[in-house]
Amino acid sequence: MYKKYWGTVAALAFAVAVAVGTLQMTVVVPLLPRLQLKLGVPLSSVSWALTAGLLAGAVAIPLVAQLGDLYGRRTMSLVVLALLVGGSVLGAVAGSLPLLVVGRILQGAAAPLLPLAIGQVRTVLPARSLPTAIGVLSATIGAGSGGGMILAGLAGGDHQLVFWVLAALGVVAFALVAAVKEDRTAAVRSGSPDLLGAVLVSGWLICLLLAISKGSEWGWGTVGLLVAAVVLASVWVVTARRTKTPLIEIPMLLHRKTVGATVASFLLGFALFATIMTLSAYAQGVLRASVLQVGLYLLPTTILMLVVSVLAGSLMRRFSAPALVAGGSAVVLVAALWLTTLPGDGLGLYAVAAVLGLGIGLGYAALGTMAVEHVEPAKTAAAGGINALVRVVGSSLAGAVGAVVLSAGGPGWSFAVAAVAALLSALFAAAYGNLLRKPAMV
Repeated sequence: MYKKYWGTVAALAFAVAVAVGTLQMTVVVPLLPRLQLKLGVPLSSVSWALTAGLLAGAVAIPLVAQLGDLYGRRTMSLVVLALLVGGSVLGAVAGSLPLLVVGRILQGAAAPLLPLAIGQVRTVLPARSLPTAIGVLSATIGAGSGGGMILAGLAGGDHQLVFWVLAALGVVAFALVAAVKEDRTAAVRSGSPDLLGAVLVSGWLICLLLAISKGSEWGWGTVGLLVAAVVLASVWVVTARRTKTPLIEIPMLLHRKTVGATVASFLLGFALFATIMTLSAYAQGVLRASVLQVGLYLLPTTILMLVVSVLAGSLMRRFSAPALVAGGSAVVLVAALWLTTLPGDGLGLYAVAAVLGLGIGLGYAALGTMAVEHVEPAKTAAAGGINALVRVVGSSLAGAVGAVVLSAGGPGWSFAVAAVAALLSALFAAAYGNLLRKPAMV
């Protein structure tokens, strides 16, 4: 990568790690038991401190990515970083669950930083340096995830201290991104944001996740939620096809050259979050590990993801992005299957965490390129937004499904579900790569 661009990539990578990896993935997971006791609410309710941030991110990703294409990607990056800081401050001072959830929603609005960052680097970096830059940006999600666990542990499980630290990190990220030079030649689209689409997507995702997480408690009410999810999703698809600038471009979502990245990103996001969430629960509940110990167990994952991301550019000059995603997913499968044996000591967890980091680092680094390499530059942020959206949706579903499986069958079954997702991701990416090698039907 040309040295003149390292500052831009480093600044954006820091912002992505703080706003997407740390906030969206792991920092809240180990805090939930403490929050339950402090706020005096049931676990099924306090879990929405996690789910609300993920849902907000799922909706904000395509909406803000669209706004980035319309009004400038650095500008929108600064807006969502400001929301992140505000949400962190609100979460730090919140004395009730509703205020905490509102803070988490504001934090979740920062999730689009990854597609916005990919759009920025694509317009300023030379083509030969782009795979490495996208790989670094994508892999920082995992790095932030591991850092989130360690941060929660160092704070002793005090959510207020955690949120104050995140607010400070958000301010630093804001300053770094503000210093990044705006690319004036970047193509921007005309139109207006699809607010109706944002409402509809929010509605069917909330109904779906509520049905999954509350199914055993609400009985027949779950059926109504599922019906509502189907109806709202159907209305959204119809309106998206008729809107000039839809929240999510359905043709791009289903196109033969992008659908592989869409499905693989969903499955790999599910596998990673299900694995990390279950590993945290298993280590704390069975091995009696502290939150800090859990973060240290995941440290090899963080390190390997960063190392692999640096090497991703060289690998993608020799192998196709779908092949690397398939290979990374296969390695994640090995890690998840290993965890189904429930390693009983820290050494085993360190080893499996290294394998997990290798697989996720390889898969995530290539997913970014896989998502945008076949779209025109003007739609880079939109394509990256779709890819990031389905990754967050996969993570959200993993949280809901993992909690149900964990309580019903134990950690072994929860790890097995993650293994199935990794297997499907490997098979789908391999099949997609084979499809691209065939000429399109006329």
